[in-house]
Amino acid sequence: MTTIQQLGTPTALIDTQRMQRNIQRMQARMTALGMSFRPHVKTTKSLPVVQEQIAAGAQGITVSTLKEAEQFFEAGVTDILYAVGMVPSKLPQALGLRQRGCDLKIVTDNAAAAREICNFGSAHGEVFEVWIEIDTDGHRSGIKPEDDSLLEVARVLQDAGMQMGGVMTHAGSSYDCDNHAALLAISELERAGAVRAAQRLREADLPCPVVSIGSTPTALTAEHLEGVTEVRAGVYVFFDLVMHNVGVCTTDDIALSVLTTVIGHQTEKGWAIVDAGWMAMSRDRGTQKQKHDFGFGQVCTEDGKVLEGYTLSGANQEHGILSHAGEPDRSIVERFPIGTRLRILPNHACATGAQHPEYQAVLPDGNTETWPRFYGW
Repeated sequence: MTTIQQLGTPTALIDTQRMQRNIQRMQARMTALGMSFRPHVKTTKSLPVVQEQIAAGAQGITVSTLKEAEQFFEAGVTDILYAVGMVPSKLPQALGLRQRGCDLKIVTDNAAAAREICNFGSAHGEVFEVWIEIDTDGHRSGIKPEDDSLLEVARVLQDAGMQMGGVMTHAGSSYDCDNHAALLAISELERAGAVRAAQRLREADLPCPVVSIGSTPTALTAEHLEGVTEVRAGVYVFFDLVMHNVGVCTTDDIALSVLTTVIGHQTEKGWAIVDAGWMAMSRDRGTQKQKHDFGFGQVCTEDGKVLEGYTLSGANQEHGILSHAGEPDRSIVERFPIGTRLRILPNHACATGAQHPEYQAVLPDGNTETWPRFYGW
């Protein structure tokens, strides 16, 4: 077995004890709310992590690419929602998965794409299960719950013999919240909008068996989910500094970090230079517009203790700049001598994970295991 001290840097680490605690917390909450839970696996794209989520009670998974769907299906996961709007060029890939036995659900939010799905399905003798994406907060894509196009899309699918699976939404604007009251409000907006869309479909004699909502902040905040059938969330499994600023986790819950080594100093500036730049951390500056800007990440000791005030304040491709908030730390060389090993907590776990081909999972006994990560589209 390999210990942390034997690992090269930079390396993506998973604190498996924190990860397990995060998985259990979310699953317990979903069980208490009477919800089926379909985690979004784009955060980790790692089979060992997903196996832990399924073992805890998850029912199906959500993916962001068809490549993820293929790789998880090959690993034995069959119930998969591809939660990105379907385009004609990807229909052959989706068809191939379904023909091999994958229970793949696809998504659309417009009549043009719905017609393409129907035409392709009819031409190949395939009944696709299609969910309609609903926009409940103006964040990104989807149909407004009261928009006429909701019924138009559903009728296109129904008339062509496709299977109307239901509606789904994602309250991405919940990431902009930073207090419980705001999170409660966006959680209810998400729930009510999805339920209203489902109600309109049913009143028009159009099927809508599934009402799927989800984001980590709303899943951990909603007080009730009346009318909802399932929840999706992803980043909760690792958490990150954006979620810390939103208010749904502490830094002690963040299970992903990047192990790095001090390689130099600029004493007059109060800088230590580390070998984790944006290639290791990503360029994501998601905390920049939040109440606490962590730069490119929060600095911790090698064993994971937060070093208050020290952040990765700058990053080049392979160099990171470690500094203290306020006046330059003139004792930076003594505090972080050459060879010092540190951990950096990420702003956005999905983006930082994507920089690495594998994780080193840190086990309770201090040893590590290599957990591969999927890539591609």
